[in-house]
Amino acid sequence: MTRACRICLQDIKDDDYHPRCLRSLFGSAKVPHLDIEISKLHTAALAMVGHTSLSGIQKKISVNLAADRETLQVAAEGGRYILKPQTGTYPALPENEHVTTRLAQLVEIEVGRFGLVSLKDSSFAYVVRRFDRLPDGRKLRQEDFCQLAEKSPKDKYDGSAELCVRLLRKYASEPLIEILKLFRLLVFAWWSGNGDMHLKNFSVLTDEQGLIRLTPAYDLVCTQLVIPNDHLAIPVVGKEDNLNRKAWLEFADYCQLGERVANRILDKQISVHGEATGLIDRSFLPGDQKKHYTQLIEERTATLAR
Repeated sequence: MTRACRICLQDIKDDDYHPRCLRSLFGSAKVPHLDIEISKLHTAALAMVGHTSLSGIQKKISVNLAADRETLQVAAEGGRYILKPQTGTYPALPENEHVTTRLAQLVEIEVGRFGLVSLKDSSFAYVVRRFDRLPDGRKLRQEDFCQLAEKSPKDKYDGSAELCVRLLRKYASEPLIEILKLFRLLVFAWWSGNGDMHLKNFSVLTDEQGLIRLTPAYDLVCTQLVIPNDHLAIPVVGKEDNLNRKAWLEFADYCQLGERVANRILDKQISVHGEATGLIDRSFLPGDQKKHYTQLIEERTATLAR
């Protein structure tokens, strides 16, 4: 029997994970056990200070691997992983984030190490290794764009793509490189129907050498699967939807990227359409969401080509 790996979504026979995928995520070829019910995970989430997405519905729980690497344990602080269980309001969000993050890798967007795990009730949860933690447990400095813009978290939707560019010009160690990465991420966010990329979902990280760069992309979901006709959280050249090639080239000009570079990024996004639909088909989304997602990226790919 052929199925899809719960990390990479590539074909696998008679198992749930490739050993190499497990080693990449957990450092062991064994699947860690999480013997806790989803209701108790939600209780743990409410007790933790952290960010939420989709208007606070998607809870995030800090977890750690036990010393024997066989169990994931809820961690009040210092967790190396973030776990996101199912929600009662929006169906299949872990499966949604899993396939959307996998799609981001097709266009060379840097992401953390991630996958799906099964809870005690057999429901899926999304798990991602934190990128702001060093192996010895020390935390790197991470600042989201709300902080950089000196805005309150409640004003996370009060911004624009152009503001994000200006913040990178001001704070990034190598602004042009990071602006290029931002451009690619914004194109992907629109293409994948993500209306949750507000100012708190973009961050910079200061590494051990003091270099300030964009973090790997996080909280990548197709919000249109659960919120019909959802638009971009922040406008690009004043638009939150119907961003055709002309609009993206206008934004690229603001970014000072050059038309050739911008066209290469747009063409790359278009070129992965076939592989993307294959991943969606192999994903763990419900059938109706697979159909909706495929139709969405077909429409967005056609728009980018115009």
